[in-house]
Amino acid sequence: MAREEEHKCVIRNKDPEVGQRHAQQSHTGQSRGEEKEGAGPLFSNRDLRLLIIPLVIDQVLARTVGMADTMMISSVGEAAISGVSLVDMLNMLINAVFAAVATGGAVIASQYLGHREQEKACEACSQLMLVTVLCALLITALTLLLKRPLLSVLFGRIEADVMEAALTYLTISAISFPFLAIFNSSSALFRTVNNSRTPMLISFAMNVMNLMGNSILIYFMGWGVAGAALSTLFSRVMAAVVMFALSCDRRRPLHIRPDEMLRPRGKLIGQILYIGIPSGIENGIFELGRIVVVSMISTFGTVQIAANAVANNLDSVGVMAGAAMNLAILTVVGRCVGAHDNEQVRAYTRKLLKIEYAMMIAVNVVLLAALPMILDLYTLSQPSRELATQLIFIHDGFAMVLWPLALSLPNALRAANDVRFPMFFSIASMICFRIALSYVVGVRMGYGALGVWFAMLVDWIARAAVYVWRFRQGKWEKMARI
Repeated sequence: MAREEEHKCVIRNKDPEVGQRHAQQSHTGQSRGEEKEGAGPLFSNRDLRLLIIPLVIDQVLARTVGMADTMMISSVGEAAISGVSLVDMLNMLINAVFAAVATGGAVIASQYLGHREQEKACEACSQLMLVTVLCALLITALTLLLKRPLLSVLFGRIEADVMEAALTYLTISAISFPFLAIFNSSSALFRTVNNSRTPMLISFAMNVMNLMGNSILIYFMGWGVAGAALSTLFSRVMAAVVMFALSCDRRRPLHIRPDEMLRPRGKLIGQILYIGIPSGIENGIFELGRIVVVSMISTFGTVQIAANAVANNLDSVGVMAGAAMNLAILTVVGRCVGAHDNEQVRAYTRKLLKIEYAMMIAVNVVLLAALPMILDLYTLSQPSRELATQLIFIHDGFAMVLWPLALSLPNALRAANDVRFPMFFSIASMICFRIALSYVVGVRMGYGALGVWFAMLVDWIARAAVYVWRFRQGKWEKMARI
């Protein structure tokens, strides 16, 4: 697109809310005391559609394939699905680190584009990939060396067949970490220039390949958990190779230069890590807290582990719109911050949150209505099915109200370089509510998984209230680094 190549800030179809604000500001040429560099709204409604729709489709594909993956593994037995679900929690923790690094690079590249410094944006892309590769190789090596003690520390005493399945799945998954990290970072760079369609198509191919691999290796070859892990590995290798090759195309507005990856640039790496490290700590603590909580649930027996695994699997469908909007917020707000236009930051944040609410309500209403039919697709005992139903209603019913403010609004703060406050508050909320309250209600009071998920709701309420206050307070306005 010509807009991507030229990085112009003039948009065809102005959004009424943003356009009105810009008109009011044009007399002064300033936004909250900041010099404004843009000539109009940075994103039209069409631009937002082109960014958001592929992101949502990508999330739908990923969640649907995740459900199919769990269904296929469930056919091997409850020990297999329990072991895989435990490792998936660890994988999500590791992926959170990769996502944080990608976030740092995407935010910095977006801000340079908003500031109309394309050369610097491309340099940031190359340095992002360097940091990504080094980080992924280190994590892979540590995981392979410490896999058994790691699982023992995180999940305590679990049944022998569950541990065996977890070790098999983790060993093969760890080999795929560098490829997953490369795919995530490359995709983030495409989204930075409003091209979320390409990552969506590659993700679709990766997911189809994963399903085909599962069908062959689980059902026909009879490799069980190992077959599922190998299928994931092969699909991630394919996706990473294709996305990296496309990212190196110098005809693209943002591209990676392999020669630049061999020349570390301290300032750019520092800017990326300024965003990435707090985000990584926050995401890591969040996922680690979930692991601690799951370790509590693992002491309740295989029935509750299996129910929790299926509930987590379906709950991810309920928040897929939120996950897509998290990525969109980083791109849109990052560009506005780079242009030093704080009013557009506010306007687009509100607009994107409204879109997210509408999508989440629609998805969750349908999901809850169809839940009995969906659960028929899983191989579950009756007690596991009943508990999974309760957990899903708790999660998705409240997600429609709380999730956007609790878990999407902080991305607007991060894109505006306000990264430390969300990190510290996230850690405090996780320790006080997700972990401590889960232990009190779930373990000490004997409510099990239901008590753990009640604590999750309290965590959401606290996050939503504090992040709304922080965004309205406006300290992020003075934190621009580009």
